[in-house]
Amino acid sequence: MNRGLKRRDIMMGTLAVGFAIAVRPVSSQTISTNSQGLMAGETSIPTADVEIPGYWAKPAIGHHFPVVLVVQEIFGVHEHIQDVCRRLAQLGYLAIAPELFSRQGDVSQLTSIDEIRPIVAQVPDAQVMSDLDATLAWAGRSGGDLDRAGITGFCWGGRIVWLYAAHSPQIRAGVAWYGRLVGTPNPLQPQAPVDVAASLQAPVLGLYGGADEGIPVSTVEQMRQAISRGNSNSEIIIYPDAPHGFHADYRPTYRQAAAEDGWQRLQAWFKQHGVV
Repeated sequence: MNRGLKRRDIMMGTLAVGFAIAVRPVSSQTISTNSQGLMAGETSIPTADVEIPGYWAKPAIGHHFPVVLVVQEIFGVHEHIQDVCRRLAQLGYLAIAPELFSRQGDVSQLTSIDEIRPIVAQVPDAQVMSDLDATLAWAGRSGGDLDRAGITGFCWGGRIVWLYAAHSPQIRAGVAWYGRLVGTPNPLQPQAPVDVAASLQAPVLGLYGGADEGIPVSTVEQMRQAISRGNSNSEIIIYPDAPHGFHADYRPTYRQAAAEDGWQRLQAWFKQHGVV
C-alpha cells in the first residue's frame, strides 16, 4: 500500500448492480423509478477511516435540497434501496444511501440470508453512527440543506433509524420501517431502540406489520410504552395483516396497500417536522 495514501482515501468496494443475489428472482410487482429529471448514481463518501460507496439521487435542477439518509436492508444498497433514493429525489429530496457493510463484506453477492447474517453481525453500531454522520456531511457538500435533514430505513436499517435519532442532533425526523426494537446487548450492538427511546432527539414514525414473525407485536407495544416516556412525539403504526418486509415490492412479502399508506405517511411526517 502506498504509505502516502491516507487510510480514509482507500475505497471500500462498489455497489451492487441490480438486485442482491439472495433475493432473486424478483417479483413481477417490482417498482422501477427512472432517473428522468434527476442526477443519480454511485459516489464515494469519506468517513473517519476509509471511503465507502453510496448511491445518491437529487433533482437535476435547483439547489439546497432537503436531505434524506436512506439506510439499507440486510441485503445492502442493492437496486431496491437505490430505487427508494430515486423515489425520494422525484419528491424533491437529496437522498443518499451509504453502503454500511462495505468493510465487512459485499453481501449483495451472497446466495442466502444465512450467509449474510454473520457478515452483518460484525458491523458495530458505533461505526454505523459515524458513517451516517459522514454521509450527512457529504450531503451538505453536495447541494443538501442540513437544516432540513431526515432519515428512513428498512429492516436492519429500521433499527438504525431509531438509534440515529437518539445519536444525531442534526436529524429533524425519522421513519423506521419494521426495524427490530429489542435485543440482547453485545459489544458491537450495546443498545436496542427500546433502550434509547426516552432520549430520542428527533421524532420517529415507526411502521410495523402485525403479522411480522420476526418482530412480535408485543415488542412493538413495548416500544410504544418506551417512547411515551420521552419528549420526541414519536409514533408507531401497525398494519394488522402485514408481514415483515411489506414495503419491499421486489419480494413476496410486499403488501401494496400497507406500503402505499406507509409511503404517504412518510411524506406527511417529514413535512410535519420540517424535512421538506
